Amino acid sequence: MEQMIQKAIPLADGHLTVDVYGDPEGDPADSLVVLPGVMSDARAWRRFAAALTTWARVIVVNRRGRAPSSELPEGHSLLTEVADLGAVLDAFAARQLFAWSFGGLVGLHAANDRRLDHVIAYEPVMAPFGEHALPALEAAHEAADWDAAVEIINVDVSGFDADHVAGLRANEHAWRMLEELARPLYPELRAIATASVPAEFGARAHRIDVLIGEDDLGAAPYGTSVADVLSLTPRARTHTVPGQGHMAHLEDPSGLAALVDTLR
Repeated sequence: MEQMIQKAIPLADGHLTVDVYGDPEGDPADSLVVLPGVMSDARAWRRFAAALTTWARVIVVNRRGRAPSSELPEGHSLLTEVADLGAVLDAFAARQLFAWSFGGLVGLHAANDRRLDHVIAYEPVMAPFGEHALPALEAAHEAADWDAAVEIINVDVSGFDADHVAGLRANEHAWRMLEELARPLYPELRAIATASVPAEFGARAHRIDVLIGEDDLGAAPYGTSVADVLSLTPRARTHTVPGQGHMAHLEDPSGLAALVDTLR
């Protein structure tokens, strides 16, 4: 499946862009919306989207705060993200969603507000995920110190060691891209911390599948946060992704796509 078009979705206070793979005029019932999370944009999902085979149309959202979408608005919160996702779903009349990490939290909240046929969430997170790092991230955000923000998210939030960060720094181009992705990082983690917690996630979804990387099972920060989400998502079916952690879409996009295809 090749990328066909990039489309702008107008919002009341800005715009989103989406990358549309497959048939741009495809049947809404045969369409899947892909919603990335923190420190990710639509480009990071291109190999995954191109490898999917069971949907005629795949729409990858470039959430606000990532060019060429507009910046995050004043007063940004989880409700902002839910409304933005709703604008994309409405633009394509789509009712099937694959959502990753913070995107998974957004998608499960959206499925409390509207009927969705299917929500597939890869390692969705919720509060208190990342709360301990908010003061340091706020300071980095206020100073526009995106280098520090990238280190904080990798070490203090994701739990990677100094060698991992050194490896990332060794690729100057990749590090600069991470710095760009870190610009909305503090508002997004604050949105997780301040989001309301419903009695049940995804109450209006017909079907919910939650994917967990084998390497993250029971482990902080992602596995433990997924467990928190699952405690509030009683109708979810869970699936382990063999040999993967949080970044399966980068480390094995074809394998992840093949697994997601089986969930259709």
